[in-house]
Amino acid sequence: MISDKVRPHHLERKAILYVRQSSAHQVLHNRESSALQYAMRDRLTALGWSEIEVIDDDLGRSAAGGIQRAGFERMVAEICLGKVGVHISLMVSSDFARS
Repeated sequence: MISDKVRPHHLERKAILYVRQSSAHQVLHNRESSALQYAMRDRLTALGWSEIEVIDDDLGRSAAGGIQRAGFERMVAEICLGKVGVHISLMVSSDFARS
């Protein structure tokens, strides 16, 4: 199904799919999450994008502690330069309380 919100000027630019999990443990043990995130590429194709850049440089890198995330920085730069018609990512955050 193609959305009426997607216009030709959006499709003229590339789509970015940002794939990320915060820890190496998540990357190794939550494979379903990775599969779901990569599958969003199919949705972008269905919406009409032919140029899709997948940025997954930051897999296993937490945003805590000042760790640089080169993939995120590249994505933001591309958006700010007007090269991106859409970006898509799945945000999942979990906090584990210890008793």
